[in-house]
Amino acid sequence: MKYKAFIVEDEARNRDLLKDLATEFCPDIQVAGMAATVPEAIRLINEQRPDIVFMDIEMQPGTGFDVLQQVKHRNFQVIFTTAYDHYAIKAIKFSAIDYILKPIDLEELQQAVDKAIQSIRRQQENRIDLLMKNLSQPGGENFSISLSTSDGIEYVLLSQIIRLEANGPYTTFFLKNQNKIMVSKNLKEYELLLSDHGFFRVHNSHMIHLKEVRKMIKTDGGYAVMSDASMIAISPKKKDDFLQLMAQRLV
Repeated sequence: MKYKAFIVEDEARNRDLLKDLATEFCPDIQVAGMAATVPEAIRLINEQRPDIVFMDIEMQPGTGFDVLQQVKHRNFQVIFTTAYDHYAIKAIKFSAIDYILKPIDLEELQQAVDKAIQSIRRQQENRIDLLMKNLSQPGGENFSISLSTSDGIEYVLLSQIIRLEANGPYTTFFLKNQNKIMVSKNLKEYELLLSDHGFFRVHNSHMIHLKEVRKMIKTDGGYAVMSDASMIAISPKKKDDFLQLMAQRLV
């Protein structure tokens, strides 16, 4: 069975190139249609109900997000295509939605398609709603992150995260409700994602939510006592930056 794919791209050359690459090198999908404008994309996606949509972010006029806001049915996997590595990429990453930078790399395309098909086969919950929510309230208390676990996907409010702990290629999230969630991504990925949202990596193995720090202990090299009573060692290299960030919280 081939999965029905749809391409939303306002430049004809890019549309044709993506169609040719997907047709030749992604044998599990069939490109069932293409659109060049926001209204056309909304109409055709509603009519054809594809399994996978390749979505250009910057269109003239409008954006791919305008399409997602207005389609009636969002039960498809999205793979964003963009020439801009800064445009809402953080919100896309938080929602665990794939994107490909232009010019399109064949290996990245194949990997993104494979991941989308795996999500369809596992009948994983669609992540578009989470993306649109995060885009509408960046940095707010209701900003959420999508965490893929061995059992499925969990959506977690950033305000509910106390700390993260590295264990080789895995990262464990410690939450206020005393739950723990382990994901198969390393801590570095989450450091890049969460540093602008009140989190700080104090140690090679630990990243903490600064709002959840209850006190600082200076003995034995320095520890941060968290709201769950855990004591997190602070690397000597990170101590000055940590103290500066904590001082800013008190201003």
